[in-house]
Amino acid sequence: MAGNSFGKIFTLTTFGESHGEAIGGIIDGCPAGLSLDFEAINAEMQRRKPGQSAIVTQRKEEDEVKFLSGIFEGKTTGTPIGFLIENTDQKSKDYSHIRDIFRPSHADFTYEKKYGIRDYRGGGRSSARETACRVVAGAIAKQLIPEIQINAFVSSVGTIFIDKPYQQLDFSKIEGNIVRCPDEATAQRMEEHIKEIRKQGDTVGGTITCVLQNVPIGLGEPVFNKLHSELGKAMLSINAVKGFEYGSGFCGSQMKGSDHNDIFNTDGTTKTNLSGGIQGGISNGMDIYFRVAFKPVATIMQNQKTIDSEGNNAIAEGKGRHDPCVVPRAVPIVEAMAALVLADFWLLNKISSIKNNGS
Repeated sequence: MAGNSFGKIFTLTTFGESHGEAIGGIIDGCPAGLSLDFEAINAEMQRRKPGQSAIVTQRKEEDEVKFLSGIFEGKTTGTPIGFLIENTDQKSKDYSHIRDIFRPSHADFTYEKKYGIRDYRGGGRSSARETACRVVAGAIAKQLIPEIQINAFVSSVGTIFIDKPYQQLDFSKIEGNIVRCPDEATAQRMEEHIKEIRKQGDTVGGTITCVLQNVPIGLGEPVFNKLHSELGKAMLSINAVKGFEYGSGFCGSQMKGSDHNDIFNTDGTTKTNLSGGIQGGISNGMDIYFRVAFKPVATIMQNQKTIDSEGNNAIAEGKGRHDPCVVPRAVPIVEAMAALVLADFWLLNKISSIKNNGS
């Protein structure tokens, strides 16, 4: 199975399955001498872990990270950083009923057809459990680029949206409620809606908005390695993501160029920022903002018609511990993936600068 690594210089390779002994990863390309704040890494893990509130899966995982290499006396050594996260609350018997059943909108069918074998326990490698490894790497990436502010928040759940631009929101309130929405009134409505959906044995989707501030000018490469294309790839690699837009996004397609163009100020900033902080695939110093759409979680607590591995009609029973809405727990994952992209381009700029100065 290929496709388990992300990044070009600051790279992350992950391994493990949802119901295996452990998951983990290897971070390569992290410069030597970086003093790590392990409490900050743990705080990021606590934001993502299951069982943290009444509106998420009640699987109990402490998600403690054990670092195996690449760190000495609290500092990175420049060698690969290996880490492990033990799985301590697997209930594999919860999935015995789907051993030969393809759950609707899961990876069961495609994994079995592609590989001829699949780990049916919680989805195996296709499980969102893998994203814990991304949060570890993202937490380290954030410490590599501390001047860049990365804030993601839940901007919609189902048809409930924040009706304010991000400039009017107080990001310090994101962690003030279990939905991770910085608008308190909207957060309350979202929470009530998720709880009602859960009572129905159903699930609901939503969106996460992410804002990147103090991004230096010049991150991103022309043509195939544009900054927004790498951010899009990063976000679309997250489980359950169905869409990505940055800047004016799809709404920009309805505008005229005379309204959409960002006019320059004399200092190089722009009067508007419909470009979303990126022009020509390169950061321009303005805020970068984007939105990520998550589908409803595919596992619902209702029986659904499906087929089995022999092509016979079957019933997929709704069992196990699952999120009724994934977006609150996905906020730190979105931030982590954004940090990985930015750290990668930041290191690339440093290498290019050294080469240019050396020549």
